[in-house]
Amino acid sequence: MTSDIESNPEWIPHALNMETRSVEFLRVPEERYSAPGFLFEYAPTDPADRRSVSFDQVIEMKVEVLPLHFIFHTAFCRSTLLARALNIPGISLGMSEPGIIASLASGGAKAEPLIAPLLQLLGRKRPGIDAVFVKPTNHANRLIPALLRAQPDARTVLMTNPVSSFLQSVRKRGLMGHRWGRRLYLEMQSYAGIDLGMSPEEQFSMTDLQAAGLAWLLNQNYFTRLASGPLKPRIRTLDGDYFNEHRGETIGAVLAFAGLDPGGPGSEMLSLDHAFAEHSKLGGKVDQRNADEAAAEEIEHVRHWLGLIAGQLKITAPVPQTLV
Repeated sequence: MTSDIESNPEWIPHALNMETRSVEFLRVPEERYSAPGFLFEYAPTDPADRRSVSFDQVIEMKVEVLPLHFIFHTAFCRSTLLARALNIPGISLGMSEPGIIASLASGGAKAEPLIAPLLQLLGRKRPGIDAVFVKPTNHANRLIPALLRAQPDARTVLMTNPVSSFLQSVRKRGLMGHRWGRRLYLEMQSYAGIDLGMSPEEQFSMTDLQAAGLAWLLNQNYFTRLASGPLKPRIRTLDGDYFNEHRGETIGAVLAFAGLDPGGPGSEMLSLDHAFAEHSKLGGKVDQRNADEAAAEEIEHVRHWLGLIAGQLKITAPVPQTLV
């Protein structure tokens, strides 16, 4: 029986199983959305809160929906913080990286018929909420055009930040951050690639921060094309560093862009101390460390190197902010 899943918005789609042609659903309590961390990490303690439904049954589900909007990002630019801050009682619900979007991205063409029905299940009607904001993982950015086609009324914020801020975050994460940066470069080249005129040997010889920096640059070019193309009226861009310095103003601008009243019920929470009081991903105290002196020197060299490449390729980076 799927009627309880269909009628209860606490059940959200979590992952695809392409072999069994089924969607795994998790029952997620309301308080989990405003907690630190990502939804894909959520694991119910009760096995009854985990169910699988066939693709066909999911496609047949009929649910009441709210306006659903997106926050896409280039990573390490406070997008998780924004998604968490958009959990405003009486106004909006923010979802930080539900696992189903990444699953759709890895499912390829066979998963495409599920995009629209699964987005409807993420954005279904909830008491006391006027809209839902979904922030997918940046590894699903290749899906942006498909997601917006499936939600023709959705508004989208593209978040990024200066390359120095981005590389500082990569550096702070040590070995795994450096590995992640290299993998992101390969990923970006697969769908938003640019011929950089580099031989395989030259690419292999890049430092980790050079590779991560090029991934950032490819993302800037990709976001610029999206924000200046046919989808332009539905897209605004946002600098994550600006957001951190102008929190209430930025959140109000996001709500207004989505057609919501920033002065409505819950507007007193636009300063949102609860969202900013702890680390948005890990909880606890926010780590304010900067890179060490040697890393800071390398980051500055990479920033200059990327500026030369951007100039040669006529790429504007970072993407100019248009939200505020």
